[in-house]
Amino acid sequence: MPEFLSLVTPEEALQQLFTRIRPEIKSEKIATTDALNRITAEDIISPQDLPDFRRSTVDGYAVMAKDTHGASESLPAYLKLVGEVLMGKRAPITLASSQCVLIHTGGMLPEGADAVVMLEDTQALDSGEIEIYRPTASGENLIEIGEDVSAGEVVVSRGTRLRPAEIGGLMALGITTLKAVRPPLLALISSGDEVIPPDQTPTPGQVRDVNSYTLASLIQKLGGEAVHYGIIPDSRNAMRKALSRALGECDHVIVTAGSSASARDLTAEIMNELGSPGVLVHGLHIKPGKPTILALAGNQVMIGLPGNPVSALVIAQVLVKPILEHYLGIERRRPHPAIEAELTLNVSSQAGREDWLPVKLVEHDGGKLLAEPVFGKSNLIFILARADGLVRIPPPVTGLEAGSLVSVRLLD
Repeated sequence: MPEFLSLVTPEEALQQLFTRIRPEIKSEKIATTDALNRITAEDIISPQDLPDFRRSTVDGYAVMAKDTHGASESLPAYLKLVGEVLMGKRAPITLASSQCVLIHTGGMLPEGADAVVMLEDTQALDSGEIEIYRPTASGENLIEIGEDVSAGEVVVSRGTRLRPAEIGGLMALGITTLKAVRPPLLALISSGDEVIPPDQTPTPGQVRDVNSYTLASLIQKLGGEAVHYGIIPDSRNAMRKALSRALGECDHVIVTAGSSASARDLTAEIMNELGSPGVLVHGLHIKPGKPTILALAGNQVMIGLPGNPVSALVIAQVLVKPILEHYLGIERRRPHPAIEAELTLNVSSQAGREDWLPVKLVEHDGGKLLAEPVFGKSNLIFILARADGLVRIPPPVTGLEAGSLVSVRLLD
């Protein structure tokens, strides 16, 4: 087993893991209405053209574009009004030259029309004619058949996390069910004689369990399913029993605490015993989160996170998120939301170590965004509750100067 403090970067840790695993993607059929934030398990093909009829994008008059050429306010074109297209109905007539039809936004163009004149560029006359004050080009103010999507086109590719836009698009095509990746089950184990459930009142020396709930919330948001295994005392037998049970019932396991170098923390040793290849990494070149463990039992990942809430949540953002996305089969990876801001204070960093700095975003006069560092020790959970995002300080850098522009990775 690699010894603690044989440190690697988060990128190196992920590379060690990803070269050893081949995720088995399991799918399930679900209603599209329940698919928000789920990952598609297959390409979704459009069964039809969208739209499947030519429709107007404005209120106005459907015309033959050639009948409006040269029209102006001083020399309008005159077209005979021959009817109206009712919403949700097929146009009742075929348009002839020098004729027009009243049409509303979204209405179906009549046969013979190839453009729509906007209502504000016209004037209705008592004679039943319409004055046209502006020329139109063929195809103006209308949507052609299949302009949005063509029949047979891949509208959502496999491995895509579904957003409201995709849900709406699928409904427009009548796709009411789809195959989604089954959420991986991640077991959450908290350890420590001092840790108690949140609904209990701590006595001196005790603390309430925080990590199980922050991690469960993040896992759910990322598309996984968290399974709580409770709080395990600092006992080899109890931890081994809990880890063995979790590996038998879930896809992966996260243990908080028990990953420091102290003799009482046996997490890495037990993980190394429970499957091959065992512990891959014990210690990251990062702050916060240095005493992190990454292990494998076959194709199941075991992660040991520091007990300090800030450390655990930062490592979850940096390490757990990409691992979960890998097992979800996400192929279309959108950039992580980030925003540029001006750092308000000088910040020091140790060369050779990757630091993640919590910051609060403040809008300054004129709309400029400022990034105010939120300082504090890694066992203070409200540091992250007060922060809007994290600033990465790369290993070669010894600090950042006030006034420098930084990329703030918004917290999930």
